[in-house]
Amino acid sequence: MEPQHLVQFAIFGLNIGAIYALIALGFVAVFSITGIINFAQGEFAMLGAMIAAWLVRAEWPLPVAGLVAVLAVAAVGALLELGVIRPAGSASIVTLIIITIGASVLFKGLAVMAWGPDPVRLPPFTAGPPLRVLGARLLPQDLWVLGTTAVVVVGLSLFFRRTLQGKAMRAVAMNRYAARLMGIDARRTSTAAFALAGGLGAIGGIVIAPSASAYWDMGTGLGLKGFVAAILGGMGAGGAVLGGLVLGVVEELCAGLAPSGFGGYKDAVAFVILLGMLFFRPGGFLGRVPGRGGL
Repeated sequence: MEPQHLVQFAIFGLNIGAIYALIALGFVAVFSITGIINFAQGEFAMLGAMIAAWLVRAEWPLPVAGLVAVLAVAAVGALLELGVIRPAGSASIVTLIIITIGASVLFKGLAVMAWGPDPVRLPPFTAGPPLRVLGARLLPQDLWVLGTTAVVVVGLSLFFRRTLQGKAMRAVAMNRYAARLMGIDARRTSTAAFALAGGLGAIGGIVIAPSASAYWDMGTGLGLKGFVAAILGGMGAGGAVLGGLVLGVVEELCAGLAPSGFGGYKDAVAFVILLGMLFFRPGGFLGRVPGRGGL
């Protein structure tokens, strides 16, 4: 295989890996604060993409449609915590995880009812010919995906370290009981974590929608890959980004280097990597963060 082909697969991998990283950050945010694995995280991405596409078809400007979609899905995340998770707060963690699976099924059903089963696609954020990088093609939308992920990661870092709400969330993630003694409202922090996870998922769904069609079941694959990325990173924020990028690149390289007819099995790569990591390095690439997780 020629070098430019490897570069092309690496670009594809970084592109999808950036989406996995955004989904994984949503998993980490909820797990760090509540101890719950939110299996509705992939559906947040689906809702973001579908709402944005619906608003664009209604002739809303794309930036406004994207912003409204992110805020709407963040509100859905907050309502999920307020209306379902908090009333069942005395239940076991396993029960709460099952509730998030039920919410995932509900969101899929509502999406089919609202928008139908046919896939939709957002227009590219920027028109223009592809760029050439070491002989490989780099589409303008790829730059938007990578750039958006970079901005989100930097923004989250500043949020958690420079704002009162961010510091409160880090405190609850480190020690919920001690944070309550310091006057931090752990319940409000849990709601904020679900809202943040909803917004992150929506951003991931919106930036990938111009490259891959958005449809009611797209969240299933994205959610599972995001979960794998979070596990690879040890359920920490920095590790989640690294896990998403590595997973995306490895998937695309395996699909590109596999013999003809085996490319369709690339989805199994994520779970082979997950099993290997759980067997040989259960703490993830960077080592598991103490406590529930790491922000």
